Amino acid sequence: MLVTSPVMVGRGTELALLETGLAAARQGEGQAVFLLGEAGIGKSRLATECAFRAFSSGTAVLRGRAGTTLPFRPIAEALLSHFRFAGPPTDAKLAPYRTALGSLLPEWRVAEQAAAPSPVETAEAVLRLLAAVGEQPAGQQAGCLLLVEDLHNADAETLTVLEYLCDNIRGLPVFLLATLRPEAGPAGDLARAAERRRSAVLTELRPLAAEDVRAMAEFALAAGTGLLPEPVAEQLVRDAGGNPFVVEELLSSMIAAEVLRRGADGWQVCGDLGINVPNTVMRSVAERAARLGPGGQMLLKTAAVFGRRFPLPVIQSVTGLTGRELLVQLRASIDAQLISPSGPVGDWYEFRHALTADALRAELLPPERAAIATRTADAIGQAHPGLPGEWCLRVAELRLTAGDTRSAALRYAQAGTEALGSGAVDSAVQLLDRAHDLLADPAWGADRSDVVEQLVNALIERGQLDRALLLAENIPEAGPGRLDTARTAALHTRLAWAAVNVLRNEEAAAQLRYVRRLLGDGAAHTPALDVVEAHLVLTGAEPAAGEPAAADRAVEAERLARRAADGAERAGLAEVACQAWQFLALLERRHGFGRADACLERGLALATEHRLITWQVSLLIRLGTNDFMRSGTVHRLERAHRAALGLGSLVLMHTAEATMAMQAVLRGEYAAARQLTDRCIEATARMGDADIHQYVLLTRAALAAHQGRRREMEEELAEFHRWDGEHSLQLPLVFGSRAVCALLEEDRAAALDELDRALGWEEANPTVFYFNGRYGLRPLLRALSGRADPAEHRAAAADPAARLPWNRQFEQLAYAVHQGRAGRTTAALEAVAQARAASEHFPMAHHLGLRLVAEAALADGWGDPVDWLRTAEQYFHGAAVPAVANACRELLRRAGATVRQRRGGSAKVPAELRWQGLTAREYEVFLLLVPRMGNQEIAQRLYISPRTVEKHVASLLAKTGRPNRAALCDYAAETTRHVVGRGSATQPA
Repeated sequence: MLVTSPVMVGRGTELALLETGLAAARQGEGQAVFLLGEAGIGKSRLATECAFRAFSSGTAVLRGRAGTTLPFRPIAEALLSHFRFAGPPTDAKLAPYRTALGSLLPEWRVAEQAAAPSPVETAEAVLRLLAAVGEQPAGQQAGCLLLVEDLHNADAETLTVLEYLCDNIRGLPVFLLATLRPEAGPAGDLARAAERRRSAVLTELRPLAAEDVRAMAEFALAAGTGLLPEPVAEQLVRDAGGNPFVVEELLSSMIAAEVLRRGADGWQVCGDLGINVPNTVMRSVAERAARLGPGGQMLLKTAAVFGRRFPLPVIQSVTGLTGRELLVQLRASIDAQLISPSGPVGDWYEFRHALTADALRAELLPPERAAIATRTADAIGQAHPGLPGEWCLRVAELRLTAGDTRSAALRYAQAGTEALGSGAVDSAVQLLDRAHDLLADPAWGADRSDVVEQLVNALIERGQLDRALLLAENIPEAGPGRLDTARTAALHTRLAWAAVNVLRNEEAAAQLRYVRRLLGDGAAHTPALDVVEAHLVLTGAEPAAGEPAAADRAVEAERLARRAADGAERAGLAEVACQAWQFLALLERRHGFGRADACLERGLALATEHRLITWQVSLLIRLGTNDFMRSGTVHRLERAHRAALGLGSLVLMHTAEATMAMQAVLRGEYAAARQLTDRCIEATARMGDADIHQYVLLTRAALAAHQGRRREMEEELAEFHRWDGEHSLQLPLVFGSRAVCALLEEDRAAALDELDRALGWEEANPTVFYFNGRYGLRPLLRALSGRADPAEHRAAAADPAARLPWNRQFEQLAYAVHQGRAGRTTAALEAVAQARAASEHFPMAHHLGLRLVAEAALADGWGDPVDWLRTAEQYFHGAAVPAVANACRELLRRAGATVRQRRGGSAKVPAELRWQGLTAREYEVFLLLVPRMGNQEIAQRLYISPRTVEKHVASLLAKTGRPNRAALCDYAAETTRHVVGRGSATQPA
């Protein structure tokens, strides 16, 4: 008989903490709590109580338990516990995360998808999913409880997800609760680190106090207050150590030994209560198992060797029990409260407590454990050929228990390789490290080198380049552990490419030279090696052989990249070919964007042919970027963005959104730019994607700069520098943003100085940015300052980049300045017309150009500077850029033109309505026509007379040309939707 207490005692503080967490989640204020405690102390009981309270209050409960190092196992189990019956989530906002969630929810898996998402991508996807689960359809929040038990057994990827959730659930309707034991390990380190960061609460369950042990025993025996025999209470307080599980086991042992009996007057002591602790727990479990007979004992011992959770088919195969016998013993074991079903459906069961499995294993002699482990591993191999999924890892553990070290190591290596292929890099490193450590026997040198090869690949993916380099150096160059030449070259080429990606060019060059020596002069070129060398040559880290260091690096890099692309195609290396064509496209921009697009189209054709989905979307994004640079239109990039959303690759999605945001800035669509950057700024920071995050920060800096908001711009640039911006190849964008901001402050000298700095940086470093003023804005400012002559302008205009619309609008204005100064008015006006055509999609730049060229036209007596200045003044007044608007008015006065008076509040009126002559007060009336208010209602709202409202409505009818009030109301509604929808550039975003 196993007695248990139906009431939880002594945990009032902990229950209050959990109740607070649930309440906070229902209010949209996410929290994380870690329950730390030894086995049997009551962690699972508290977790179960929390889950019950959450369910009773309408909070969604997602519950999983860690038990293997299979990547994301507890997270997947938790999600499936919620979605198994309800089906996959349908929230449209989760569409970008389908691929990452597909690795956890089978219903969302697709046949064609990108490479496996990184743990951080998966963590972001889980975060979004939990937020959607916690928010009800009507927008109200019922909250969501994510419960993960036995976190000390969790895999590295699960720990990554939970750490990510701890740092990011604040402000979301999510309560994270995890239980773990206090022993040292990654889970404990995570919990303590989260507590130090104040990202989580860590509470350790202490042993029950004496009065709580007494109360628990009374509830368990249904004795009623004061009826528990005092000797029993004293024995429990002295021997149980305040551990609830041990209290129950001690009581059960006393009853089983008949030293504690229930009579007519309640419970009576009938013998010696002295029970040896902690052996009593083991003896209690063993006695209950023994009562089940040989068949039951065999089932339980086999299951205990397998682990806390076990599958019935495998246990049946090992024990040889018939189906009927198995069910009989299974029911008896459940009745003895030793095991219970693991989940609502399926053939998996689990021991009710970890100490139960420990006790059963302890009863086995080492040879018995080894024999059961061997038979179990063999049975799994027969039932699951190839050992897919977690079976491989389970067999590795069983082989190790059986003492077959080499077989265990090979299975750990297999599991690690599979984890690496699925994107679970952290688990891959752990598993391959385990295999590496086990293969210590010199006779297993060949196996050890195979493992090292895979471990190096995993470490590269994990970003641990130093350790990867060290391990690669330790692979023997002769003897049983030697890799063949092709594998060695491929491994060191990967190391070189990894070094290039983190800008460790000297180490990349060293790896490059090693592979050259290994392959010999006659075969020193492979496509993958050429791609690496092309990058190194472009950055100056590896000058071409036989050429001086000052040779044109771009020319040599282009030659190498083209050879890599051609060679990869001949060798059938589609991924390397895509890599080469994409890099070549950047270099070909120097000759024109048509040639660059041809490279991208070739790579896209290969990616499509070989079903390289990630590369298809990546190349589409770059084609869309080029299309914008050539035409100013965004349609192709928007299609690429939709493809990234459909694919579910967060990295590609953020790349597309960051690019679209920068384009929105240039197009003057500031509200859209803000929305896009807001969408991905936190996600890219959380994911640690430095390159994209830097670009988002620079885009936000440009957004502020293009509106003349220096303080905001400098704040974003400061954050960019905190993200190691000084070493970024995107650094020229800093100078470009500051130049634009200086122009909007009417500080032309500072703007030119920033553009000179950008030019200096680009002369000394490779760059793929063409909108930093070199081919447009800088020539215009130099022409206006008189520092440039027509010859200098012709040199800048001859570059293909000068024909890009963003640059051409300024380049043609610079040409107009030179022509007007020379007295060639017709040519100057034609250049202005060309500039205005090029600036079609760039309203802020268009009006800034008019303001700049008008000053030169006034001085040199050509063109229509008054009209240009009026147009620019109107724009910058509405855009709240007073320095430029005031400069335009001053130039108009200097030209003898009348200057329009500006009344307060007119900046609120959208540009298209200001052009129709609407005043600020009329605009207020106009807005109140949207809900079709009557004159009396409008008068009350604006504190004016109905007669005044009538006059304003009459004026609005005349100015807008509407035939009647109904048509005016329709026009007001239409105009308001249009302004809100496009994020009017006339107002600060």
